[in-house]
Amino acid sequence: MWEYTDQVKDHFLNPRNVGFIDDYDGIGEVGSLACGDALKLTFKLGDDQRIADARFQTFGCASAIASSSALTEMVKGLTLDEASDVTNEDIADFLGGLPKEKMHCSVMGRDAMEKAISFYRGEAETKIEGEIVCECFGVTDVQIERAVTENGLTSIEEVTDYVKAGGGCENCHDRIQFIIDSVLGNTPKAAKRPEALTNIQKIKMIDATLDREIKPALNQDGGDIELVDVDGNRVMVKLRGTCASCSKSQVTLKHYVETRLKELVSQDLVVEEV
Repeated sequence: MWEYTDQVKDHFLNPRNVGFIDDYDGIGEVGSLACGDALKLTFKLGDDQRIADARFQTFGCASAIASSSALTEMVKGLTLDEASDVTNEDIADFLGGLPKEKMHCSVMGRDAMEKAISFYRGEAETKIEGEIVCECFGVTDVQIERAVTENGLTSIEEVTDYVKAGGGCENCHDRIQFIIDSVLGNTPKAAKRPEALTNIQKIKMIDATLDREIKPALNQDGGDIELVDVDGNRVMVKLRGTCASCSKSQVTLKHYVETRLKELVSQDLVVEEV
């Protein structure tokens, strides 16, 4: 059983600033219901360009609610530059500490604040920064590197505590360890993957990438794609809906589907229609 501080219990049982600001200046959304935690943060600036109000809506555990509540209290009265300097460790310290298994909740708050500030500043949001390492929770190598660097993490278990990566099927553990070693200077950074993916790992990553990245875009235009088979580096798919009869279907396959799979799974993949 996790030991919660009095501050965590207070912010969980009596959360501050719950809600949504309709005329917000900034909005940031992180996490997903599929991953178990989701946070929507909004803020409003005053005439002095300091944060006059901040509110949150959270789906998650006690630590997620407490971290969100604490963050909104912490940023009130700050400039955006000052708010952007608030770290996940600052949030945890404000609460008197969090169980190590729940540190990802403070990271979620930090990320939501960054997204809300970027929204206000009109900065384009990068949907995927880096290469997906943990397919179960959609965590990239860039996110893992940042967590390791900022928090001095040295083990896979600590990475899981902070960003959830590695907490599912565990197929990504070797790659997480490689990133940790790379950040700590124990291995050459140039080698991106310490081991080749097994065929099962490759199929799972391809299927997950199709579902998460490619199908939603095709569905918007009435199209769809089905994974038929994977033979080595050959990915055999079948286009459906409007994509099946589109004159530019081969362009879609090569310049979109194949490109995304190369970026997110393996550079050696070749997509073929069957």
